[in-house]
Amino acid sequence: MSDTKTVSIKEQNKSASSSLLKKNIRKFMNNKLAVLGLIVVLVMTLACIIGALMGVDYNTPVLTAMKKAPDAEHIFGTDTIGRDLLARVLYGGCYSILIGVFCAVASSVIGAVLGAISGYFGGKVDTALIRVSEVFQAFPQLVLVMMIVAIVNKRGLGNLLVIFVITGWMTTFRMVRNEFLSLKGETYVKVCEAFGMSKMSIMFKQILPNVMSPIIVSTTTNVAFFILQEAALSFIGLGVADSTPTWGNILNAAKSISVVTNQWWIWIFPGLAITLFVLAINFLGDGLRDVLDAKQQ
Repeated sequence: MSDTKTVSIKEQNKSASSSLLKKNIRKFMNNKLAVLGLIVVLVMTLACIIGALMGVDYNTPVLTAMKKAPDAEHIFGTDTIGRDLLARVLYGGCYSILIGVFCAVASSVIGAVLGAISGYFGGKVDTALIRVSEVFQAFPQLVLVMMIVAIVNKRGLGNLLVIFVITGWMTTFRMVRNEFLSLKGETYVKVCEAFGMSKMSIMFKQILPNVMSPIIVSTTTNVAFFILQEAALSFIGLGVADSTPTWGNILNAAKSISVVTNQWWIWIFPGLAITLFVLAINFLGDGLRDVLDAKQQ
């Protein structure tokens, strides 16, 4: 009899989970901008990956084809030293998207762990972590990144990833900390503590899963933020090395007034790639927020 009840309860839980998933999918599909954002993100990401896997030639200059306008041979035209812009935008997209995704995920993981520790333990631990985050937040993030880049004095993809992660965890940290402060007094947490469950298990197996929805939304929108950060730094010459064709580095060639006015294709196509991808990520993030964030429902 007891086994029958257990099976029945499990079936009800599965049915409820399936129903909630279908409801969330239906709600997401009803958000046309979110669906459009998802499609654009997938298409652009796949196009960049396929272009890189096919081995498109993005780095060979053709001196006889410098600053060539878009035509059948070069769909996006060529840059100031004759390199194919379509190949560079596709290959550069792999780097820019990698930077955005890696930094967003890594900074969210660090922020979530530190926020969990700070919110659950409180006291001196909370105070110390809050003060550290306030030191980072005392400066505008772009200015802080520029300062660290200048101190490191070495341009490279690895350095840029580390700098972005170091300076990008505070938002997630604050959010997770606030959630832990409100959830650690809940009954289920007190029951776990009464049964002698370890603090690590309570923090990361019991409380943290209830905070995952805002973390997922925040991580999604941070992808766009880090892509814009990289583009801004590369445009002013403080990003990755010039040999790495990120979207920001491609735009770097448009600093010249003559290029802006006479060779519009050199800046319009990488600029459009950044704009479309960032807009799509923001639309996708808004859609996920509507579905996952209980406060929005």
